Amino acid sequence: MGEAVELTVGDRKVRLSNPGKVYFPEPGWTKLDVAQYYIAVGDGILRALRDRPTTLERYVNGVEGESFFQKRAPKNLPDWIPTGRIRFPSGRYADEICPTEPAAVVWGANLGCLTFHPWPVRRADLEHPDELRIDLDPQPGTDYSDAVRAAHELRALLEELGLRGWPKTSGGRGLHVFVPISPEWDFTQVRRSAIAIARELERRMPEQVTSKWWKEERGEKIFVDYNQTARDRTIACAYSIRPRPHAPVSAPLRWDEVPDARPEDFDLGTMPRRYAEVGDVHAPMDDPAAVCRLDAVLELAARDEREHGLGDLPYPPDHPKMPGEPLRVQPSRAKHRPPEA
Repeated sequence: MGEAVELTVGDRKVRLSNPGKVYFPEPGWTKLDVAQYYIAVGDGILRALRDRPTTLERYVNGVEGESFFQKRAPKNLPDWIPTGRIRFPSGRYADEICPTEPAAVVWGANLGCLTFHPWPVRRADLEHPDELRIDLDPQPGTDYSDAVRAAHELRALLEELGLRGWPKTSGGRGLHVFVPISPEWDFTQVRRSAIAIARELERRMPEQVTSKWWKEERGEKIFVDYNQTARDRTIACAYSIRPRPHAPVSAPLRWDEVPDARPEDFDLGTMPRRYAEVGDVHAPMDDPAAVCRLDAVLELAARDEREHGLGDLPYPPDHPKMPGEPLRVQPSRAKHRPPEA
């Protein structure tokens, strides 16, 4: 596997142990290949991670080995990588790394991190998300092309609500659309916005899209996973490598690229070439002019509740029960529940 090497990343020197360890046996990519990939797309992935509490998805023995999510920063964290103290729904907390330079990403790669999972908040304000994240998740019987159709209707809906979305592949079969927002609303309000968008998209595409939380109700549709906006839920950031045999990556796209792009087109080998040619196509997300407000979508949520009686939807099973949340039980089981006294 070779002796450790020292990589230059900006103004930093980052030590990489076992550079020859094979992380992706099928294409033969090594730990050094992973680190060099993150150097090649360094400014792009830093844009996605900057100042965000970030969970590391680690594969210390490569993609075919066991993995784990590291939320708490390790004790040997370099002093040049800051942290943010985030609070979980359980009431516990963790100090997570908050990258401020590309070297922090390569440092994570040395720990075997393939995928970086940032929170939708910055360390300056950990209670108010500055991104609304919409996950278009193909269910069995659907694929990426179905997600594309949903994404284009979603784009039109967002524009009607005064929002601008930025699409990227998930690295799997789905699509993510991120909306930069003013950090004025808490997690509950942002999740409520995602629910309202999911329901409206479902109304417009009832045969193709669902907002149903329970799998038994979804059918062969694109599920708008509104719970990805719940506290403690994160989505792999742009440029993250995904733990699949061919090392796909989550690829930022322009809207005009979405119809013809294919998730398999973007991997550890091809993305550096694309990045060198077109740069970070989501770089304008950092422009203050790109920041949107949620007023219109929250009014849509209020109208849904006022006129149609559509309130909250179930949270994930490990999330504490929330005020106003409906019964958290599968419909097929609920039918057989004994009547309450």
